[in-house]
Amino acid sequence: MSNNQDHQSSDWPEFEGQRSDERLLFVFRRHMISMRKGFYLLMIPVVVTSIPPLIWQSNLELFLLPIGGLILGLILFSYHFILWYFTVYIVTDQRIRQVTQKGFFGKDVIELRLSKIQNISYNIPGFTGEIFKFGTIVIQTFVGDLVIHQVEHPDETYNKLQDAVNNAVKLQGDYEEVNN
Repeated sequence: MSNNQDHQSSDWPEFEGQRSDERLLFVFRRHMISMRKGFYLLMIPVVVTSIPPLIWQSNLELFLLPIGGLILGLILFSYHFILWYFTVYIVTDQRIRQVTQKGFFGKDVIELRLSKIQNISYNIPGFTGEIFKFGTIVIQTFVGDLVIHQVEHPDETYNKLQDAVNNAVKLQGDYEEVNN
């Protein structure tokens, strides 16, 4: 598949917390557009520190300011990149595992059993969502909703999630039928 954010099980053979009887189906991340604040924090210091050398062109030391602005911008951007890169959604044949990076050292993990999912829906938020191919996926359970904002190719991810849930419900029905 051409989607570089969507990994097949051969790219991710196993993950932390994987059970021995569990098979990885796919992994996905949020769209890169979710890092737009990081891009702004990269560009603003560069632009602001580029103004003094443009005004006072005879002062050569001022030409070092944009380099400092770039370094500061890269540091700020790297924080947002780390948050984006290490936040993943892992779908196995039994569950969905959301691993959310919180700062440099913290993380939150949420799991939903596929057989407990009642409904899945997706939304593409207008023109920008259509152009950049991102949207929101809502996974509904008895307990509450898991809302995943800014998912890349939400229609493809939705279809894969629907297939995974249907297979899990079918397997659970077969399991209950055998045990009765």
